[in-house]
Amino acid sequence: MTVTRSVLVLGGTGFLGQHIGAAFTAAGDRVASAARSGPLRIDLATAAPRELAALLDRTRPDVVVNASGRAWRATGREMLEANAEAVGKLAAAVAVLPHRPRLVQLGSVHEYGPGTVGEGTREDQVPAPVTPYGRSKLLGSLAVLDAARTADLNAIVLRLANVCGPGTPRGSLLGMIGERLAGGMRDSRDGAPAELRLAPLHARRDFVDVRDVVDAVLAAAELPAPAPADRVLNIGSGTAVPMRDLVGLMVTLSGLSIRIVEESGDGTPRTDVEWQQLDITKARRLLGWRPHRGAEESLRDLLAAESARPAEAA
Repeated sequence: MTVTRSVLVLGGTGFLGQHIGAAFTAAGDRVASAARSGPLRIDLATAAPRELAALLDRTRPDVVVNASGRAWRATGREMLEANAEAVGKLAAAVAVLPHRPRLVQLGSVHEYGPGTVGEGTREDQVPAPVTPYGRSKLLGSLAVLDAARTADLNAIVLRLANVCGPGTPRGSLLGMIGERLAGGMRDSRDGAPAELRLAPLHARRDFVDVRDVVDAVLAAAELPAPAPADRVLNIGSGTAVPMRDLVGLMVTLSGLSIRIVEESGDGTPRTDVEWQQLDITKARRLLGWRPHRGAEESLRDLLAAESARPAEAA
């Protein structure tokens, strides 16, 4: 007999949250979606503890997935509030619930900071984030892990690689490029190919399809209480892909004649990292999970979804 679970997805109207909520619903679970806008309205960054407690009491979740947060078009302070302080409030609130739901916190590869060229970053690497986003996400993960250690919070942190696929936010590099390609970017003034002007594409990054992330979240919700050393799991492709290759593949898939121009910029040094590659051995072992969708499928579906979106959508 299948038991229907109650699942609360925080950030449920966002890129990750919509995919996650749909998957739990398809699995037969009862899903409540909470976000700044949507069926259940709450902003974790500004909500008082009593508001959060009321939401948890109302939904009585067996599983809580935190897919909320701020990344693009946000100040450092806004990232800190949404990715760190809000997560601390959430961990404290979930830890005192009598029925002890599983909390799945979505972390980020950016928590680790620089990777070692040619190697995958394991979960036991000491994090050293170099961006405001990475630092804020690390503080959120540490809040969850601290509550798991001191308050017996039933939690697991999934450190996600860069996520792409259908619905990729336009604030991200691949989302922005997808928007422009899907809009049929061309330069018709003299018949010359249009130009896509970007910052230098030197970095190699680990990308994972959003649908593979969803599979990992569902598996993490089912995992028996993990040992302390297994409360952080990397979720990625396990490969560092040249950004230049990814952008070139997107242009090829679009079928447009576009010249990619890498601009040197204003001389301001980059603050992010040049190499990101996650070691996903532990996720394979504990979750029975591995990525199934390659870059070509993911980017093709990104472009198809972007083509179907209204031009004015955010």
